[in-house]
Amino acid sequence: MKRLNTFSIVAYDPAEEAWGVAVASKFLAAGAVVSWARAGAGAVATQALARVSFGPDGLAMLAAGKSASETLAALLAADPGREDRQVGIVDAHGGAAAHTGANCFAWAGHRVGEGFTCQGNILTGPETLDAMAETFQTARGELADRLVAALRAGDTAGGDRRGKQAAGVLVVRHNGGYGGDNDRYLDLRVDDDPEPVKRLQELVAMHHLFFGKPKPEDQLVIDESLARELQALLLRAGYTVPVTGVWDTASQQAFWALVSNENLEERWAIDRQPDRIDRVALDYLRRRFPGG
Repeated sequence: MKRLNTFSIVAYDPAEEAWGVAVASKFLAAGAVVSWARAGAGAVATQALARVSFGPDGLAMLAAGKSASETLAALLAADPGREDRQVGIVDAHGGAAAHTGANCFAWAGHRVGEGFTCQGNILTGPETLDAMAETFQTARGELADRLVAALRAGDTAGGDRRGKQAAGVLVVRHNGGYGGDNDRYLDLRVDDDPEPVKRLQELVAMHHLFFGKPKPEDQLVIDESLARELQALLLRAGYTVPVTGVWDTASQQAFWALVSNENLEERWAIDRQPDRIDRVALDYLRRRFPGG
């Protein structure tokens, strides 16, 4: 069995009521094996000679009310191969616990902080986890941003001493997923890339663009000048509308077709303030369909 030699961070954000895992490794599709999370329960990272069942089994224990420490103890007690394992856990309230088995390949270790734990094996040295822990605690943005910022810091500090291949980030929160009827807010993976953490950071930014909620302060009134700009943009995108400066029904319907084609429905809808546009969506469309 191949060892999943990697570095990861598991964390809880009380302000967002969100739990997440971020991971990077020279191991194909590492995120598919390492990362487990359930809204209202907690999150688990399982790696080294990874026992994948630690993910679902650990989440079941956390959902039943066990703490991170209790869950970790129960998982390890039932595992004869525990000295080959590495695990990081946060529970429903942000309690954190981690284990690095004695047989994990050097450098291996973990750092447990308030609401998070970082762990890694076959690293260049402890500087990888130190950088991750410090960055996570000082980074700004939502949980996904802070998790990936920690990964980027660990990657820069040394990371997996064998090289780079894959990275992933998973964040869950109640009804936070697409459509509002599931908890999988964000689940992004780079399974095989020469710079997986950098690419993952780009994907998180794209997720914010396409699935982020518009802020009231970013709503711009579509006045005559902006209507002309949008109508000209629609023409460049292949939609037949006259450039009149009047944001009429025909213009709105054409714009709705464009928005739908570009997957920007979370940022503009014809039945939701059609006379305004989100600044973030507008900036994207200006880059996507530049003027002559």
